[in-house]
Amino acid sequence: MKINNIYKIITVDELSSTPKYMQLANSIIKGIDEGNLEKDEMLPSINELSYEFDIARDTAERAYKHLKKLGILGSVPGKGYFILSTDIKKQLKIFLLFNKLSFHKKLIYDSFVESLGNDVSIDFYIYNNDFLLFKKLLTQRKEDYNYLVIIPHFVEGWEKAYEIINSLPKDKLILLDKKIPNIIEEFGSVYENFEKDIFVALEKAKPQLSKYHTINIIFPEHSYYPLEILKGFKHFCQEYAFHSKVVYDINVESLKKGEVYINLMEADLVTLIEKIICSKLKIGKDIGVISYNDTPLKKIILSGITTISTDFQMMGKLTAKLILEKSKAQIEVPFYLNLRSSL
Repeated sequence: MKINNIYKIITVDELSSTPKYMQLANSIIKGIDEGNLEKDEMLPSINELSYEFDIARDTAERAYKHLKKLGILGSVPGKGYFILSTDIKKQLKIFLLFNKLSFHKKLIYDSFVESLGNDVSIDFYIYNNDFLLFKKLLTQRKEDYNYLVIIPHFVEGWEKAYEIINSLPKDKLILLDKKIPNIIEEFGSVYENFEKDIFVALEKAKPQLSKYHTINIIFPEHSYYPLEILKGFKHFCQEYAFHSKVVYDINVESLKKGEVYINLMEADLVTLIEKIICSKLKIGKDIGVISYNDTPLKKIILSGITTISTDFQMMGKLTAKLILEKSKAQIEVPFYLNLRSSL
């Protein structure tokens, strides 16, 4: 094959969140796997690759270094890079679709990738909670993937999500973080039980909550968070006779002594803390704070903020385990209460 023809094999998808160096490397591996690249065949230089695909030289160089580390490429000073070996393990091809990339989603991604090992090709996309982009990425995918791993969270359009998901091959499907009703046939899932989790977490915090008379939950109207959280919250408040309120906009809320605030969004937590500081109310005594999803900073801010959180690293590991074991198990991830001074 002439070097010019290799550009038909290598693809870079601007919509993909997979690093470009990995897209380049995966394209070459795919070319070998499909018999389009042969042993001892010369590849474009780093400069040529950089120019042809309008990418940084460092990106092209990193792709070649990755392939050299895998024993796929060799190089000769003054001549360039060539296919050293076509004896490669059949790679799993995974389509990974996240609603967003936050600190917690990064924990899932990192543990998922680490647990799978090297013999995997991952195309990673983010749809920013946008149902139409979600639909487009799934329906227009070109590769034949071994697994489709999807986190289904939407601001709008969630009621139609099951139609798109039902069109996917269930033997390749793994739903991550949230289960969607009306999905037919068997499929793998690693999920949070949002309604049960908040109820049980608040039950464990009941001794600390008993010094307050009202529990508020900050739940923006245009949120991708599941409504099951509100169901579990209201169930707890009814069961244990707490006054409750759903706060849709913390910016216009007047803070009062004897109340607890549960926040979901990080931006709302910042606003809440600012308002508490300005109010002179003493956190953990006059007013309580519970925050969703633990982070290292929440252990320190205001002498420690109480959190309720799932184990995101475990979520990534369990998802990888379903793939490696070819399992269609439905696994509920544990949820934790971290009591700190804010309550």
